[in-house]
Amino acid sequence: MANILLVEDEEGLVMTLQDRLADEGYKVEIASDGQLGLEKAASGSFDVIILDLMLPKKGGLDVCRDLRQAGVETPIIMLTAKGQVIDKVLGLKLGANDYMQKPFEMMELLARIEVQLRKKTQPKSLLGNSALEIGELTIDFNNIEVKKGGEVISLSSKEFQLLRFMVENEGMILSRDQLLNEVWGYDALPSTRTVDVHIAWLRQKLEKDSRYPKHILTVHGFGYKFVK
Repeated sequence: MANILLVEDEEGLVMTLQDRLADEGYKVEIASDGQLGLEKAASGSFDVIILDLMLPKKGGLDVCRDLRQAGVETPIIMLTAKGQVIDKVLGLKLGANDYMQKPFEMMELLARIEVQLRKKTQPKSLLGNSALEIGELTIDFNNIEVKKGGEVISLSSKEFQLLRFMVENEGMILSRDQLLNEVWGYDALPSTRTVDVHIAWLRQKLEKDSRYPKHILTVHGFGYKFVK
């Protein structure tokens, strides 16, 4: 049972999240202000921290910064209000792993929590020791090389990074914002269209028929996922 710390002061949102997360089998602990959240996060054993940006006593950015400076590596999903682009960028630079913009869909939050939990438990060497065979594809993460039917396929740096992240999270629904965060970062702030274009390029290069992909799938309304 994963242990989640929810640092949020909106009572209605707290009740909704607490009930839904508990229904999904998570153990949830609540902190209603930033100072209490910092103390709990620093002293407790949590698998994921859901951290609101705007909090009484101590803001979410300060909490995130202090936790990382203290050596706390627990994955942090930051909650931001609409339009706080600069705060999103700063939060990621301070060490947040992901962010959700309010209002958000519960299914997407659950998917992002699962991604962070999977990263935490996945052996770091899983993709590094040997080439991964998927049908006629061979993906060698050590040598940064992809082959299709034995022939080397030329991928750009971003295409390879995108493929790697999707393979690392095989089976998980990944939103465009997640892919932008993990592959491009938020310094350049590219548009979500960038993700769609790179997905299309990967399909053309790797799929047997890009019109009917078998590995890089679209999940309408949510994003993409990679399946073997």
